[in-house]
Amino acid sequence: MTSNVTLLDTLKIKSKMGNLKPGATYIYERNGEEIYAREFGKSQRTMIGKHIDPFNENLTINYELENTWKDIVRESRTNPTLQEAMERVKILYHLSKDHGQK
Repeated sequence: MTSNVTLLDTLKIKSKMGNLKPGATYIYERNGEEIYAREFGKSQRTMIGKHIDPFNENLTINYELENTWKDIVRESRTNPTLQEAMERVKILYHLSKDHGQK
């Protein structure tokens, strides 16, 4: 089922506008979690993002976790011990990512 997305919606969209034409009029549609844009009068559409349910309990946890990491990064700028720990975390992250582990 497709529903229109309006400016009044309380959706939070993570998107990359990518190939959308500046100045063109677009119709925004949502199908499940996927949000699409199509130029007015045309049928071809492009996925531009995903709908995030603001009432999703996991979103709150992720929001709190993101804020904690932002605080850690901010504090590491003036705390050498925390800065070293951040560097070790970055190395571990990149090694894990490079080897396909999550």
